[in-house]
Amino acid sequence: MVFIKSKSDESHNDRAVVSTQEETRRLVGIDKTSQPEAASSISSGLSIVGKIVGHGALTIFGQVEGEVRASAVVIAEGAQMLGDVVAEELTVGGHLKGTIRANRVRLNSTANVEGDIFHRSLAIEENARFEGASRRSENAVDTASNAQKVVPITNGKGNGASDNPNP
Repeated sequence: MVFIKSKSDESHNDRAVVSTQEETRRLVGIDKTSQPEAASSISSGLSIVGKIVGHGALTIFGQVEGEVRASAVVIAEGAQMLGDVVAEELTVGGHLKGTIRANRVRLNSTANVEGDIFHRSLAIEENARFEGASRRSENAVDTASNAQKVVPITNGKGNGASDNPNP
C-alpha cells in the first residue's frame, strides 16, 4: 500500500524545511553547470557548543552556542543561535542573539534577532523582530577579520597592567 501526502496535509514544519533547503540551494548557487560548494547542516535534535568554521554553506536547524563562520549561513525557523556569525550571506528565520558580520543579511518574517548587525545590505521582512543596532559597512566580513588581529598594548611587563599608579 502506498501513502501519498497531499499538499493540504503538509505540516508547517515540512514547509519550513523545504523552504530552508531551497534557500540553501540559492545561497550556494547549486545548478547543473557548476560544482557546488560543500553544504552542511546541524539537525534540529543537535546542540553544539564551540566554534564552527567552514567554507561552504551551513544550515542550522538545532542549537548552536559559540561562533559560526561560513560562506553562507541559514538559521532556520525554530533554530537557536547564541554567539557571533560571520558570513558572506546570512539568512535568519530562527532566534539569533549575538553580533552579525555579513555582507548580505536577510531577516525572514519568523526571525528574532538580538544584537548588532554589520552589513553591506540588509533586508527585513514584515513581522521579523530585530533589537539592536544596524551599521552599514562596505565589507563587513573583512572588518571582522581585522578586528581579530588587534593586539592589546601592554606596558612591557606582559601583564596588560597600566603604568599609571593612579588609574
